[in-house]
Formats: sequence, structure tokens, C-alpha cells
Amino acid sequence: MSNTVTRIRLAVVAAAASIAVLAGCSSPAPSGDASAASCTPAKGKVTLQYWNTVPGMDQVVARWNKKNPDIQVQTKNISNDQYGTLGNALKAGKAPDLAQVGYDELPNLRTQNAFVDASACSAATAAKSKFVPWTWSQTSFGGTGVFAFPQDTGPMALYVRSDIFTKHGLKIPTTWDEYAADAQKLHKTDPNLSMTFFDPNNAEWFNGLLWQNNAEMYKYSGDKWHVTVESAQSRQVAEYWQKLIAAKLVRTDLANGSTQMYAAYQKNQIASYVGAAWGYSMFRDNLPKQAGKWSIVPMPTWGSDGASGDWGGSTVAFMKGNKHLYESVKFNSWLNTDPEALALENKLGGLYPAATAGTKLPALSQGVPYYNNEKIFDVFADSSKNIDTSFTWGPTQKTVNLALQDAMAKAAAGSGTLADALSAAQATALKSMKDQAIPATAGK
Repeated sequence: MSNTVTRIRLAVVAAAASIAVLAGCSSPAPSGDASAASCTPAKGKVTLQYWNTVPGMDQVVARWNKKNPDIQVQTKNISNDQYGTLGNALKAGKAPDLAQVGYDELPNLRTQNAFVDASACSAATAAKSKFVPWTWSQTSFGGTGVFAFPQDTGPMALYVRSDIFTKHGLKIPTTWDEYAADAQKLHKTDPNLSMTFFDPNNAEWFNGLLWQNNAEMYKYSGDKWHVTVESAQSRQVAEYWQKLIAAKLVRTDLANGSTQMYAAYQKNQIASYVGAAWGYSMFRDNLPKQAGKWSIVPMPTWGSDGASGDWGGSTVAFMKGNKHLYESVKFNSWLNTDPEALALENKLGGLYPAATAGTKLPALSQGVPYYNNEKIFDVFADSSKNIDTSFTWGPTQKTVNLALQDAMAKAAAGSGTLADALSAAQATALKSMKDQAIPATAGK
């Protein structure tokens, strides 16, 4: 996405450290390696299975199928239960050849032997130069193989209903303090109007908020993981949102992307949305009558450094059992580096490309009609430049996220606080690593 993506997100050290830990513990050995994997082209026509959660991906795949009669791809949308569906398929030995996997899920699935190493294919190793460096290091686990190709990233920003802000005489908030003050003013003027909503069942979104505040959750040094999920920076974020929840200035009854969420925006009950680059198409496609009423501006900050956060971003992984690596590499490379494919994925699914070719997409340098012809991707470009690239995911992130969500839901219901949720996540991180014989300790 523009010349921006080059500087964001997840630490390379996370994946590399994960592998170093796994090599010395009882976790399963990696599935497949360059010497074991075969990259021999198939004799005859091949049909690949590709599972994903991206809107419009069937149309992108159709474009490939039309041009490649000998390598056909069948796509399946698993957005209703992405990792449950994928996990069940892996257990049954019926995983697809390729699947969409979030960066934060890669270390977790790696410990489950979910991937096959495609580095036996020269085209797979050569693809490294086509992607933003940090994203490639994530998918290759610090250079130990090629287990996935990067697809997109999620620099964050603030989506604003400009008409509501203008009506109530509000300026665009540049700090979180200003954002809270605006929330109070809005709600006082109209009790049915909230500044935004807090989704207690979305740990990934909350992690993006922590990320922005330089809340280092994990660090690997001295042959062990140092877990600081409940750091002072994390607590600052938790306490901020806790105050908004307690004052009923934000709603907690909506799930991101749900019908109820769109209905609340449609009824003009919510004035803003804290989201990622890929979310721009959500409002465009689900709230067409609000075209021209939305603007995208930088996310409010905690200080003067302009730090931002990242929410989401995915890869297309080579899954265990893949018997057509040669063909899978060809399709995966086209899907995530070809300008035609990237343009379609951005237009239909709102993806913000991880490929360097994505910086040259015309759509990312032009005004977007729905957003009053504003060059919204310039905002995401600046966001990308201000994201802490040393942020690290832990090797049991999925388990930690589930614990965080459970505790956040209780807090939203009035039982406990978001600070308590951080403590629960911290404890879960330490226990889950201990259960897998991964050396870990609390604090730095």
C-alpha cells in the first residue's frame, strides 16, 4: 500500500525466537523442510484448494483460472470460523493446499506442524525480493524456510463521520484525551449518540491499541521469553477505555463487522470508528448511503511522537499435506505480487498489499469517491511509517487472545476491569508456555 508498507508491524525477532525456543523444547518439530519437500511440476492438470476470508477473492481466483487452464484453483471462504475450520481440517488430514493465516497465528500453527516448507522451489525463495522485508521474515520464520507468502497489513487510523462532527462543533481529535473529551460532549448533547464502540470479543483490535502505545508484550532474550502483557503502557490503554466504558461513552454491545454494528452506524448512533486500512471497504460496501459523510484521519496519539498501531494483516500459507508445491508457488506468487491481482484484492476486499508492487497501485494514490474523494491511503501510509516494528507476538498468542477476550467480556459486563483482563492474559501466557515446555518468565 503505497510506499508505506515498508516499515510496519510485527517483529522479525518474534518468529526467529519462536523457532529457537521450539528447537530446545518438547514442541513438535517443523513440518517439512527444503530437502524433504518436492517441487516437481505435476504431469497434467492440477486443482488447488485455497481457503480465505477475503471478500471478492472468488473473482480474483476466477481471473487466474481463466488464464491458467492447467492450474485451476478452488476457493472457499471460511470467514465464519477461520481457525476452527482450518484446525479441524488439519486434524483430519484434509487441509487445503493454501490458506490465509494471520501473522499473529503463524507461530502458534508452526508449533502444530501446520505448514510445509516451500523453499525447495527456487521461485519461492526468489519471491523474497518482492515483499516488504519485515513481512517476509515473519513468513520464513527468521530465514529457516518459506512457509507462506505475505498478503496484506493493517495500519490503523480513525474513521470519522464528518457531518456529525461538524453538527456538534467538534474538531478532529489528535490525542486520546481530546477524543475522550469529544466523546463526553457528544453523549451529553445526545444520549443516543456514542463516539465509538469497544468490542470486548476482539483481542486483535485491542492488541493494536496496545501496540500503538509501545506496550511491549513479549521479548526473547537469555534463552527465554519475557512476558510483559500487563506492562505500564498496556495498563494505560486499558484504564483509558475502562473509564469510557464506565461512563457509558462508548458502546460495548457491538461486534466488529456485525449486522448490529452497521445498523448502529446507519442510524447515526456512532460518530467514529477506530480501524485498519482493510476496513475502508467495509463502510463503502455496507453503508452506501453514507458516501461522502466519512473521512479517515490519523489515529489519536498518546504523545507527540505520532506513534500508530497495526491491526490484522495476513499471509497465504503452504499447508501440511500440499502435494503440488510447484503449482502452489506459482499461484501464490501471482496472487500476492501481480499488479492485476493486487488491484482487484484492494478494490474488492480492501487489502493493503504487503508486496512492494503494491506501492505502485494507482488506487492507492487517488482519491476514493466514497470518502469524498479524499486520498485516504496517504493517511494509512503515514500510519505505517509510525508503527513500532519491534512489536513481538508470543508463541501461544491464540491462547492468550482467547483469555484476554474472555476477561474483557466480563469487564464490559461489569465484572472486573480491563486491567484485570491484562492480568488474566499475562497469567495465561506464562501458563501456556510452561505447558508446552517453552522457557518463559514474567517481566523483563
